[in-house]
Amino acid sequence: MKRSLKNALALGLVAMIGTGVAQAQAIRLALNSDIRSLDPGVNRDDRTDQVLLHMVEGLMAYGEKGEVKPLLAEKVVVSADGLTYTFTLRQGVTFHNGEPLTSADVLWSWNRDMDPKTQWRCLPEFDGSGLTKVSEVTAPDAHTVIMRLDKPSGMFLATLARTDCGGTAVLNKASVNAQGELVKPIGTGPYQLGEWKRGQYISLTRFANYQSLPGPRDGYTGGKQALTDEVRFVIIPDQATVKAALFSGDLDMAEVTETDLPEIKSHANLKVSTAPSATMNVLMFQTRDSLLKDKRIRQAIAAAIDIKQLVATTSNGFGVANNSIISVASNYYSAKEQAGFNYDPEKAAQLLQQAGYHGQPLTIVANRRSMVPSYDLAIITQAMLQAVGMNVQVEVMEWGTQLERYQSGRYQAMSFTYSARFDPALSFEQVTGNKDKEPRKAWEDPEAMELLAQSLKEGDVNKRQALFDQLHARFIDQVPMIVMYNGLDIMALNKNVDGYNAWIGQKPRLWGVSVKP
Repeated sequence: MKRSLKNALALGLVAMIGTGVAQAQAIRLALNSDIRSLDPGVNRDDRTDQVLLHMVEGLMAYGEKGEVKPLLAEKVVVSADGLTYTFTLRQGVTFHNGEPLTSADVLWSWNRDMDPKTQWRCLPEFDGSGLTKVSEVTAPDAHTVIMRLDKPSGMFLATLARTDCGGTAVLNKASVNAQGELVKPIGTGPYQLGEWKRGQYISLTRFANYQSLPGPRDGYTGGKQALTDEVRFVIIPDQATVKAALFSGDLDMAEVTETDLPEIKSHANLKVSTAPSATMNVLMFQTRDSLLKDKRIRQAIAAAIDIKQLVATTSNGFGVANNSIISVASNYYSAKEQAGFNYDPEKAAQLLQQAGYHGQPLTIVANRRSMVPSYDLAIITQAMLQAVGMNVQVEVMEWGTQLERYQSGRYQAMSFTYSARFDPALSFEQVTGNKDKEPRKAWEDPEAMELLAQSLKEGDVNKRQALFDQLHARFIDQVPMIVMYNGLDIMALNKNVDGYNAWIGQKPRLWGVSVKP
């Protein structure tokens, strides 16, 4: 047994993983960091979304190829003027506490999300701060919900389905206590909360009365049958420990990096499922910083980085360089999106001289999470920028601290990974906006915001492509961040795991998955 696994066992990893549980009845999946909360779309990150979307559901959800489909809604009818959305709820759906789903639950959940005290991530998307304002929500009968907008929005349903919004989850009001504080999410998903032992594991148990949609698995819709009694997400930050537990059979599944892939493929008891992802590995800039507010400095940084070499090094040769916010897997990724930054150290030095750069310090914030290239990307970038005469430091932070810095905009530069978005407009929306209203935004160019607004309303594919092409050109010129490359979803599996498939949505889905005895 490898030393890393011995050390982990000494720390109680056996209890965390639950090796005493009959393997046919449990799936054990490693997470490299703990979840941040149990509240959908509140104090969240990608790992939090991943776990909670096994327990909660919303009116709409993304299908396998990123199309928006009904989930708790049976159907949705949009008025001719695009202002009124009428949702008819599926009947026979029950919450984890046995109570039936009604329109009153949808209305209660919506009002809770829209209360600023809840601090729902997506409040600005619907309260008029952004592009959409929901002016009224009513429940005329037990199975109907009507939402009215103040102006048409081509992305309204897609925003409801967003995973960082928690899928705009519908909760039972017993989820909160008398003070309105969330106790646990009582949702309608195929799994329900068993136990969250902070820093160790999150255990979900099968919801026996789950009412699945018919048909095969389809993104977050379709068939969602829970085939095991328990799903256990085990918190193991150290990647060496993860691999040792996979090799010994103490874990059934774990996300691994490109650098791990050759070793995983060579192991007799493991198999691999891969899919391209729309995640973005980036170097982002605070454009209000006294140094980085000068576009020439940002352009110099882009010219100083050999992105192809950086990507090859941090991804073990599996990554594909992409400077566009639009994923290489997207139908909107055209020849114009392939035009990006060019490696030119001489130009970088010239731009620095023109900008009057004279050694002002630049700090890149990074983290050491095992499943993202944050630290390696920052260190290689530091070396390349130092080569053209820049004074660059890397500051390593715990992930929660870095996330708070990101959300508040308190950084100079940051090595960061954005979670996947299915539509290019939502990918641009992740980074574009007014920093006074949303400090986490990186790009606050007024023309870019207007182009984005048009793309969020437009339904014609060709017209949207033209808008995205314009956005990309402005993005490359202004350099509010440098997109390095998209991620690759790689899941290492014990050969006894059956039914798992990686997908472009990136987050693992454990319904329809079982472990053979």
